[in-house]
Amino acid sequence: MKFLTLEDGLLGVLLETKVIDVTEAGRVLGAAPGVQTLAQLVEAGDETAQVVWQLAKHAAAQGIACRDYAEVRPMAPIPQPRRNLICLGKNYREHAKEMARKMGTSMESPSHPIFFTKATTSVIGPNDPIPRHSGITTKVDYEAELAIIIGRGGSGIPRERAMEHVFGYTILNDVSARDLQKDHQQWFLGKSLDGFAPMGPIVAHRCIMPAPHDITISCWVNGELRQHATLAELIFDIPTIIATLSAGMTLLPGDIIATGTPAGVGMGFEPARYLQPGDEVVMEITGVGRLRNPVA
Repeated sequence: MKFLTLEDGLLGVLLETKVIDVTEAGRVLGAAPGVQTLAQLVEAGDETAQVVWQLAKHAAAQGIACRDYAEVRPMAPIPQPRRNLICLGKNYREHAKEMARKMGTSMESPSHPIFFTKATTSVIGPNDPIPRHSGITTKVDYEAELAIIIGRGGSGIPRERAMEHVFGYTILNDVSARDLQKDHQQWFLGKSLDGFAPMGPIVAHRCIMPAPHDITISCWVNGELRQHATLAELIFDIPTIIATLSAGMTLLPGDIIATGTPAGVGMGFEPARYLQPGDEVVMEITGVGRLRNPVA
């Protein structure tokens, strides 16, 4: 089951190469599913997701409210998150090492997950230009990440039940101003500039995703492969992330958790290779598709 947010902010379903407008399909078929946006669907849960999926299949079979995916310009799946995006730092060993080499810090992997957040106003969609903010930063970097979309909220979630709280997954580019990170000695500002969280293009329901060791995450800059890893290389896996976060803090439906980036970020090269105007960043995750954004 693959869901997306259409140009008008309403819920769509991706069925092979066709996109179905759920609201219009429900109107024509007299079967309104009770949700109009992807955020509402996430909160409604798995049963409603199945209803929406079946409605989309019926509509597609009859040629109702559907068009080719190539004709659609989706927004970010959740264009206005209810609260800050939660992110993990240094959650791939090789990335932790490349950052340590550049910053002259310990090469040891973190003993606990490193959490930070990005402002909701940083979110943009597929194909939207990433702003360079040239008057503020000269070191804009990319980070390809698998993002978890929380479905069922809760606190004190045990590790063995954590996956029951995941609705699905999307791609997030954790764009970072490395000089602001260094200058301010924390990550929030350097990660939260407007346009610094490209996201999408779809949310893939957890039921269609392969096992972690079969999920590959890749990033190309101007056609050059820069990052490539599998989710099996995470230091802290998804159940651990959810259990750790929810220990004393309530997770809410629609919360977005970016799981960290593999080695190969621009800062890790010698010399560093930061994003420049006119660059194109393409990220791909198994089961989710490709997120493409130019640099303004």
